[in-house]
Amino acid sequence: MTSVHRKFCLGNISATPRVLEAIPHDEVIRALARHQSGDWGDVDAEDKRKNEYALGRRLRLLSAYHARTGVKFWIITEADRSATTVLLPSEY
Repeated sequence: MTSVHRKFCLGNISATPRVLEAIPHDEVIRALARHQSGDWGDVDAEDKRKNEYALGRRLRLLSAYHARTGVKFWIITEADRSATTVLLPSEY
């Protein structure tokens, strides 16, 4: 089994009802692991740089992923690392 390096704490994890309807649970779990390991998914180069900068400065982190069905979803971890939310971009 491969160990994943966790770069930060996710805090309390929540997902919006629309995410729970649109994205299979296993895909959300895999995306959370990717997010926590610093794999920011489908964000552009500028957002990747912002996330890397934010890691050591306790600023907000944003990742974007696509489910197998093509639905795009975001994962946002708050600056104080107290909470992580999985949501659809239209819910922001």
